[in-house]
Amino acid sequence: MAPARRFAALADPARLTILARLGEEPRCVCELREEFGLASNLLSYHLRILREAGLVSGARHGRRVEYRIEANGLEALKQDLEAITAGDTP
Repeated sequence: MAPARRFAALADPARLTILARLGEEPRCVCELREEFGLASNLLSYHLRILREAGLVSGARHGRRVEYRIEANGLEALKQDLEAITAGDTP
């Protein structure tokens, strides 16, 4: 996964807030929709961007889709930042 894709996923305030909420605990899409008051299609778009960047993952539980932070994605982001501060190109 390219570092630019991970950083681009964080460039939107809504996605940063979603990531922060998921850091507290996994949440169902319906809970996120209520918390943020976003239209379903817009919330799905933001979650897709975060998922494609490897920062969150979703799992279906019956009719519910629960999202959680993807630890490997956050670790990759940390390594990207460390490489940049060391003067390396990630």
